[in-house]
Amino acid sequence: MQLSAEATQPVLNRLRRAQGQLAGVVRMLEEERDCEDVVTQLAAVSKALDRAGFALVASGLKECLTGGEETDTDKLERVFLSLA
Repeated sequence: MQLSAEATQPVLNRLRRAQGQLAGVVRMLEEERDCEDVVTQLAAVSKALDRAGFALVASGLKECLTGGEETDTDKLERVFLSLA
């Protein structure tokens, strides 16, 4: 299944934001910043990646269900569970 650029653009934006956050975590570790601050930022990166994955799955489901394609529910379930 191919997703449209319209469906993937918000996901790309989230991933770019998460990429910046992850670079910040690396920098914090290199600067030997406080552990609590690093863990807080790392949790934010993790949440951003989760949200990007869920948004991608949601877009895929929406396009499958509205695009007239036959939905492979086993495949969709595996993709969704891979995010859990």
